[in-house]
Amino acid sequence: MDDVIQAPAAPRVNVRGGGRFPVRRIYCVGRNFADHAREMGAAVPASREARGRPVFFMKPADAVVTGTEVPYPCATSDLHHEVELVVAIGRDAPHGVLALEDAPGLVFGYGVGLDLTRRDLQAEAKSKGLPWDIAKGFDHSAPIGELVPVAAVGGEALAALELSLTVNGEVRQRAPLSQLIWSVDEILHELSQLYRLRAGDLVFMGTPAGVAALSPGDHCVATLGDVAGMECRITPAQV
Repeated sequence: MDDVIQAPAAPRVNVRGGGRFPVRRIYCVGRNFADHAREMGAAVPASREARGRPVFFMKPADAVVTGTEVPYPCATSDLHHEVELVVAIGRDAPHGVLALEDAPGLVFGYGVGLDLTRRDLQAEAKSKGLPWDIAKGFDHSAPIGELVPVAAVGGEALAALELSLTVNGEVRQRAPLSQLIWSVDEILHELSQLYRLRAGDLVFMGTPAGVAALSPGDHCVATLGDVAGMECRITPAQV
């Protein structure tokens, strides 16, 4: 049977060297840097064995922003930045749990993005023991720069890269990826126990300490070492 409405096009992210990456899903990891977990008042595992299961949440695929203008969202007066490593999945995972040694073979490339958060809505939901989807999965909440194919990065070199964010020229967040509580391979392994990963999926890997408020007019520059970057300006709310 014919569709009763026109199917929306998949959001796409530019790829360095040419081409675009169609986005299927966006998975996000919470509390994946110990210093950020502490600043949010969460417990930090004392050892790798005590980590338990990672904290996961999702954003809609069309939350992606690839341009340089990001509108301030509705329903909040406390929008926060969270700079993150973004992992792009380039092929479908096999059925069943993904083995750690097979995880690198799924990765198409890496980028850097912002997990924008309506912090006041998140705090309100947390105080009532409610889910905080509305604090994370809103329109324009996932600005992202171009993706860099994995061959241009090298898996062994990834952990040595520094993730950083400046706002209006001031450094707000900075940390090496070696401080991740859960590595990329471990996160893909853990996600595979809950979902079947497929080509087109993005994984936002978590943010270091230093999250803070953004206002209209703020200029953000995020970098992943000298490998990847993005910049955007927060524009007034759309009405």
